[in-house]
Amino acid sequence: MAGIDDNGRTAPRRGRSETVEEKADRQWVELIQELRVALTGVQILFGFLLTVVFTPRFTELSDTNRVIYIVTVLLGSAATGALIGPVAIHRQVSGRRIKPQAVLWASRLTFVGLVLLLATLTSALLLILRVATRDPLAPVLVAAVLAWYLLCWFVLPFWARRHQSEETPTAPDESYHPDGNDRRDDRGDGPEAPH
Repeated sequence: MAGIDDNGRTAPRRGRSETVEEKADRQWVELIQELRVALTGVQILFGFLLTVVFTPRFTELSDTNRVIYIVTVLLGSAATGALIGPVAIHRQVSGRRIKPQAVLWASRLTFVGLVLLLATLTSALLLILRVATRDPLAPVLVAAVLAWYLLCWFVLPFWARRHQSEETPTAPDESYHPDGNDRRDDRGDGPEAPH
């Protein structure tokens, strides 16, 4: 529904018109879609990490590389737990009429899971590059990839949120129609088109 602006004109509606429950339902569906992407990656990585210890080359790892491996496995396990956590939250609170709070808790747990996944990926990359290249340049390459992850996962979303909050969000112009015709004339709230 359109509101009235300070000049008494019809102003476009801002945001969605939904109840708290509808918003929580929508946010839950969006969160589950995001989790599907993250969980696939973390499960593949964690599964791979679990098999490494059973390979013949594992015994050849230096003490430092073994420590990196153990830290990586622990991080992967923690990331898996955090990213599966929202499903457990939903199952435990389903039907208790606290979905808005559950969405908030699940969202925070997902964020923690993403941070843990970032640490897991960085640690795994460090281990792989140390073993594969035996090059002192490996930490520099890992730092570059870590910077890329941080840019993609945190800096760009933060920038987009900040940039959007500086602008006044508006609803799409309802007078525009894909066929290129201005619909204001049809509604009678705009200037008449010349005939």
